[in-house]
Amino acid sequence: MLEELDYAEFLKQKFDALIDARSPLEYSHSHLNKALNFYALNSEEHQEIGILYKHNQAKAKAKGAEYICANMAKHIPLFTDKFRIGAKVGIYCARGGLRSKSMAVILSELGYRVVRLRGGFKAYRAYLNDFFSKPLQCELLVLCGNTACGKTELLELLGHSINLEKMANHLGSSFGDILGKQPSQKAFDEALFYSMQTKLAFIESESRKIGKITLPLKLYEAMQKSFKIHCFASLEKRIERIEGLYKAKMNAVNFYTSLRKISPYISLNLRLDLEDAFKKEQWQKLIAMLLEYYDKSYKKSSQIHYELLTDDLLKAKKELMALYEERLKVLKQF
Repeated sequence: MLEELDYAEFLKQKFDALIDARSPLEYSHSHLNKALNFYALNSEEHQEIGILYKHNQAKAKAKGAEYICANMAKHIPLFTDKFRIGAKVGIYCARGGLRSKSMAVILSELGYRVVRLRGGFKAYRAYLNDFFSKPLQCELLVLCGNTACGKTELLELLGHSINLEKMANHLGSSFGDILGKQPSQKAFDEALFYSMQTKLAFIESESRKIGKITLPLKLYEAMQKSFKIHCFASLEKRIERIEGLYKAKMNAVNFYTSLRKISPYISLNLRLDLEDAFKKEQWQKLIAMLLEYYDKSYKKSSQIHYELLTDDLLKAKKELMALYEERLKVLKQF
């Protein structure tokens, strides 16, 4: 069985397997959530066929079919071993063209129930752009507060949370670029889209930019207007958290690159003191100085709906879950 659906209907399906038929290079840049890459053409073949298509479409199609058959011969044993015949399979390529169609026909003939995404990944991206251009359907509980007050840790402990820093692979501040390569904007948008498929969620207050990632404008605006929870903790606990998070990952290159970012906003004496503490590995002194700088730049929202002490994260989590249930009851009345 073989059918084709627009993304709105495609999204509602419960697939046993979701196949991205694009090349590994396209897949690595961004893909649908939980999609597996069983490519019709590998990256080199895709490039070759693209060039050939500009000069001779018939030859390009013939050569592409040859490559697809060879690749499917390798994929079929792996796929049939992983997914039973008769399973429901979603499949897409870049624009819903020959790559997904060729693979869909073969899988359908084998006995799988195959659903193609009409318009392919391009249609999916258009759906996401439209989704992020509209007012949010998801209500937000926004965790605010100074650096290292446990906001990110709480998002990890809580269900129903949107962890922007985790999705962006960046800790948010000028010193936050220590986790490695960030995802592409498209990959971030896709993770964000799936995390927002809920009625109510916790989220951390962020700038619109997290490293090189930009938050959708409607989300950023909603965060400013949503229910705000001000988190606060003792200085000792904040220093302890930052030391545990940064110490093992911070090296000289990261430190001096990050320090240059804030140098225009701090005094020469403070910069020299920070450099001296780093060289001597005086971590608690270094962190205390940085926290003093960041605390001065933090502006508490004029509208706070709830105050939360976060020295004990498990206790704070329990308090937040009670608040979540209370807010959810209010939403269900409307």
